[in-house]
Amino acid sequence: MFGAIQCNSLPDLEASDEDCAYGTCKKNEISHSRDKKIRKKTIYPDSPPTLGEAQDSEEAEAVNVLRQTLIADSLLPPILDDYHMILKYLKAMNFNMEDTKNMWINMLKWRKDFGADTILEDYKFNELNEIRKYVPQGYHGIDKEGRPVYIEILGQIDPKKLLRVTTIERYAKYYVQEYERTLSIRFPACSIAAGRRVDSNTTIIDVQGVGLWNLTKPVIELIRRMQEINTNYPDTLCQMFIINAGQGFKMLWNMVQSFLEPKAKSKIHVLGTKFRSTLLEVIDASELPEFLGGCCNCAEKGGCMRSDKGPWKDPHVMKVISSGKTKGCISRRGSTREGIIHGSGRCSSSEDAFVHRNHAPKSTALVTDHLAPVECKH
Repeated sequence: MFGAIQCNSLPDLEASDEDCAYGTCKKNEISHSRDKKIRKKTIYPDSPPTLGEAQDSEEAEAVNVLRQTLIADSLLPPILDDYHMILKYLKAMNFNMEDTKNMWINMLKWRKDFGADTILEDYKFNELNEIRKYVPQGYHGIDKEGRPVYIEILGQIDPKKLLRVTTIERYAKYYVQEYERTLSIRFPACSIAAGRRVDSNTTIIDVQGVGLWNLTKPVIELIRRMQEINTNYPDTLCQMFIINAGQGFKMLWNMVQSFLEPKAKSKIHVLGTKFRSTLLEVIDASELPEFLGGCCNCAEKGGCMRSDKGPWKDPHVMKVISSGKTKGCISRRGSTREGIIHGSGRCSSSEDAFVHRNHAPKSTALVTDHLAPVECKH
């Protein structure tokens, strides 16, 4: 969980040598071949705000200024030339151009050193099935705004067994791989389904039984590794709900929250055992697992934590992401009459439900921004 929160720094904690690990990354396996195919069509250079979003003139000017600066200094590879991505970095640095440029330069170096541009294709996390036994987590459904929902049952993680089947280094690589998968597959799929750009998630962390005693030496090391990675993916969390927070966790939270940036802290809601009504304000019951107060059990998929339920499982949506084009369709929003795209992301007269307004097949791995529902003329 703490690996998913933007912190200024972490306290210098003393911990025991007990083997432990901290399960924070977003893991849902999608086939290697599909990742590779989709990756080639999931970023569109110099993309403007779309899907009915109003463009803030000051933000647009700041993006343009920074973009031209990066181009002049050969710091803007096509894979990263994206309006909304540049804007996220500016916001992370409060629109300070020099600080944002330095953050961008550090990100470029990190991506090169870590191999992030090709990690979806190159890295094989063969121990995934074993990891799932000891780290109950995963994506499940969407919230009422169309964002993917990530759930982690932190109190049920078995740190000792986790580190018996993997290492912190391999786990960190998988964490980055899941970031790239979410940016290149889950966010675009949710954008198609929602008919607007989606580039952040809603997270639920169950901390029942978690306290200071969980902060062993390996846990602290892994938290720091996750935090280093998170700085290269700014503003991907919309909101977080920490549920079943008992006295032990509250002591831990009181210590940790002082190290959180104000913006990150405002996104986090710490709840006790009476969390159901709060979650249902944000997530429909049909999208929320039964153990969290919803009515979904995903019995046919082996349970909600293994189902990876979401728009990214819709073959029609995935075909559009993979192809980046559709046949005989034009942009249109809002209509549900016959022949128009419906809420399910399907068109009654075509298997291609949505169109991307820029059909150029650019090779990259970040968020798509031109996805729009379409009216089919078949």
